[in-house]
Amino acid sequence: MLAIPSADRKVVKKLVDQCNQVNVPCQTLPSVFEIADHGVDASRLRHVTLEDLLGRDPVKLDTQAISDYLQGKVVLVSGGGGSIGSELCRQVAHQKPERLIVFDNGEFNLYSIDHELNENFPGLSLESILGDVKDADRVNWVFQTFSPDVVFHAAAYKHVPMIESNPAEGVTNNICGTKVVADAADRYGADRFVMISTDKAVNPANVMGATKRVAEIYCQNLDVHSQTRFITTRFGNVLGSAGSVVPLFHKQIEDGGPVTVTHRDITRYFMTIPEAVSLILQAGAMGRGGEIFVMDMGDPVLISDLARQMIRLSGLEPESDIQIVYTGLRPGEKLYEEIFHESEGLQPTSHAKLLLATSRQVDWDWLNKELVQLQNAAVLRDVEIVTNHLHNIIPEFK
Repeated sequence: MLAIPSADRKVVKKLVDQCNQVNVPCQTLPSVFEIADHGVDASRLRHVTLEDLLGRDPVKLDTQAISDYLQGKVVLVSGGGGSIGSELCRQVAHQKPERLIVFDNGEFNLYSIDHELNENFPGLSLESILGDVKDADRVNWVFQTFSPDVVFHAAAYKHVPMIESNPAEGVTNNICGTKVVADAADRYGADRFVMISTDKAVNPANVMGATKRVAEIYCQNLDVHSQTRFITTRFGNVLGSAGSVVPLFHKQIEDGGPVTVTHRDITRYFMTIPEAVSLILQAGAMGRGGEIFVMDMGDPVLISDLARQMIRLSGLEPESDIQIVYTGLRPGEKLYEEIFHESEGLQPTSHAKLLLATSRQVDWDWLNKELVQLQNAAVLRDVEIVTNHLHNIIPEFK
């Protein structure tokens, strides 16, 4: 029994490995974060999880600065039913906003977070809006009706191989949808707009990453022409998000294997969803407009090691109980991810876990013409022209 929930992750991993070697079950007390933010009973033992092994020390936040821009304000979360969006809703609800607007195009996801928030925050003024970020009429109605002060834009398609197979849909959702919401934030005078991006936007090797990079560039350059502060946050994979490798491995282990890894040497950055969201809120407090805040993701994780850890956490042994099979890289997949482009010159900020990337300014009229042509090509599903315009806007897109 590990009775030190604040123990260093290396200590936890060493203990778990030693317990596995002698077939001794290992349990732990809940973390301080679970007790403080999720009301978990401090005496309740549980099994060690992947988050215990890969998560980092609790993030220190400027809680006053976060409260200052959220408390008593109208806050809109697009994609509010997703993995990141729903956690944004939970953490924003703790800040006592005047009203929280959850916007999502998935009916069940929206129902789920609506039910959870009503149950856990009975005094919260909550609006759950079913709609699509690509639908300008619906988005404008939301802004006109509720006048949000703060927008967290989490709505996006994020699955690399899926967008590689459906590039026009990736463009219309991730670029055109972002533009619709960002333009509405500008038009209706929101105080700040925080876009959630990805490390796959750096030197993108796939359409998904390219679409997120174009969205970054648009928001950075719109900031120059707007009273709204446009702030971008960029980070890697989050543990347990829908469509990520972790739930896939869980299912494969439950089914008796094999666990499929695309390449022996593939690595990814990981952080927990609550940690990522707390840093998004912190960046929103720090941003003055036009910045890209890059989260310190720690060390990259070898995916084959991740698979072995998950198998052992299930009480099984890799290779003997559950086989690991290497299937080859998927379309658009890189062996490793990068968190910033070499020309961005990362700079430290007042927060140890947030770095600042230099923004890239482009000719505003040229960018808008490119985006019109890109959208027209996406509507026609002309993949060649879509790809050409992505290359025009992002020369480093390979």
